[in-house]
Amino acid sequence: MFNRKGFTLIELLTVVVVIGLLAAIAIPKFASSKDKAKLASVKTDLRNIMTSQEAYLSDQGLYAADYAALQARLNTTLSSGNSATIVGASSGWTATVSNSGIATGFTQCTVQVGAGASSTSDGVIFCS
Repeated sequence: MFNRKGFTLIELLTVVVVIGLLAAIAIPKFASSKDKAKLASVKTDLRNIMTSQEAYLSDQGLYAADYAALQARLNTTLSSGNSATIVGASSGWTATVSNSGIATGFTQCTVQVGAGASSTSDGVIFCS
């Protein structure tokens, strides 16, 4: 008999199939976790805007009417890829932060404080 060393073709194909199955399961999980991280940064930026708006109110006596005013006064910054809009009034404001890099699911979150906010949504972050 021959004294063979090494793997047979069947053994090699079995390993390739197993690795392919593992990759097919793992790759979508990694893609969704990237979107979840981006959405978490959107929510974090909204919380930072809420804190900055209260600091602005304390300094100026009113809420910032837009993000540029808030940024100029308090030097706030957004996470990479996020954009913010603020619509302010003397007694309240609405802020929306979005990230166009989110592939699936929610792409923006909004918070309302004061005027215009319903009694159940005042200060609560809502994503859509």
